[in-house]
Amino acid sequence: MPPRGPAILPLILSCEHASAYVPARFAQAFRSRAAQKALASHRGVDGGALGIARSLARSCEVSLLTGRQTRLLIDLNRSPGHRALLSEWSRHLPARDVHHLLAIHRRHFEQLRGAVQAARGAALHLAVHTFTPVLAGERRNFDVGLLYDPGRAPEVQWADRLHQALRSHGLRVRRNAPYRGTADGAPTWLRRQFSPARYVGLELELNQSFLWHEPDPGRRRAVLAALLEVLQNGSATKSQSRR
Repeated sequence: MPPRGPAILPLILSCEHASAYVPARFAQAFRSRAAQKALASHRGVDGGALGIARSLARSCEVSLLTGRQTRLLIDLNRSPGHRALLSEWSRHLPARDVHHLLAIHRRHFEQLRGAVQAARGAALHLAVHTFTPVLAGERRNFDVGLLYDPGRAPEVQWADRLHQALRSHGLRVRRNAPYRGTADGAPTWLRRQFSPARYVGLELELNQSFLWHEPDPGRRRAVLAALLEVLQNGSATKSQSRR
C-alpha cells in the first residue's frame, strides 16, 4: 500500500511583516536618523517575504493576508496586549493614533480567526517571514527555519513533510530556528483559540541573505518548488474548496 499523503486542508496564508510603509499621518514619528535606519533594516520589514507569499498564494489559488505598514508602527505577529505591539517610535504617538493602530492589529487577528472558523475541519495556516542572516554578531548558517509547536501532532507531521521536501531541493533547514515555534506570535495565539483538530499553524522563516541582501534566484525557486510540492498535494485550493 502506498504511503498516505497529507490530508486535504483549507490553506490560510499570511505575511505579517510584508511592508516598510509608513503612512503620511505617522511620518513625523520616523524622521530621526535612528528611525530611518531601523525602517531600512530587518526591523522595518521582512525583506523578500512578500514576494514568496504572493507566489504561493497565486499558485495555490488562495487569498493572502498581509501587513500593509511597517511592524515598527504595529506588529501583527504579536498577540493582543503584548508589550511589544508598538515600537519605541509608535508608542509615543497621540492616543487617537495608537487606537487606530490597535484597530489594524485587531482586524488582522479577527481575519485570521475568521478564516479558521470558516474552514471545514482543520485549517492549515502558513505565516511567511524572513530573518536577518546575522544578529548580534551571530551568523545563522541555514536557508529555512520551520516554526511549529512540537506538542501538537498535526504540526509535527506537516513540519516533517516540509522539512523533507525542502532538504530534497538542497536547502539547509532547521526546526524551530531562529526562534521557538511556541514563542509569542499569531500562530501561538490561534493555538489558544482552536484545538489541533481545527488549527495547524506553521511559520516559515527564510534567510534574507538569498532573498534580499544577495538575491539568489536558484534558491528562491527551490524554496517555492519544495513548498508547492507539499501544499498543492496536501491543501485544498480555492477551486477544490468549492466542490
